[in-house]
Amino acid sequence: MPDSSSCERCSWAQSDPLMRDYHDAEWGVPQRDPRMLWEMLMLEGFQAGLAWIIILRKREAFRAAFENFDPVKVAAFGAPDINRLMADPGIVRARAKIEATIRGAQIYCEMQARGEDFSEFCWSFTNGVPILGNGRSWPPSTALSEIISKELKRRCFKFVGPTITYAWMQAVGIVDDHSVGCFRRQVEPLARR
Repeated sequence: MPDSSSCERCSWAQSDPLMRDYHDAEWGVPQRDPRMLWEMLMLEGFQAGLAWIIILRKREAFRAAFENFDPVKVAAFGAPDINRLMADPGIVRARAKIEATIRGAQIYCEMQARGEDFSEFCWSFTNGVPILGNGRSWPPSTALSEIISKELKRRCFKFVGPTITYAWMQAVGIVDDHSVGCFRRQVEPLARR
């Protein structure tokens, strides 16, 4: 990767150091780890109605509160855990989102028990190949995000509308939506195998 200190980057990542670091190291990098794909989907759900920077600033608190997003551990959460999470000022305290994350962990585990790999599921919509956006316009959703959203909803995931799903697709590199001229556009990331 080139030295990012003097490189052009996407406009949304230029003013805040945390957003810049997230952009430079993670956003748009094709993510293949199933647990991480699930974590990011859950965090995008928490972001619904909020700015991503809020979630990014609380990310470590989310990880601590949700057992490092271990789906097996989160799937076993019950009423005492919901109460604990509702009292945690380090995270977004929205009962519906907390409950959706617990249910999302259960769905993840159910898929795994059926022999379905979450990463293979996520990448099946693009045959494992990232989609390159045009780098000039960013729709809130696409026909593909609508298809994926519909399938996630069919499996009973919550907070996975087409807009949230598209933001997640961008974050985990299913879509490379870096701006034209951004030093991260079409970079073959180290995380890709």
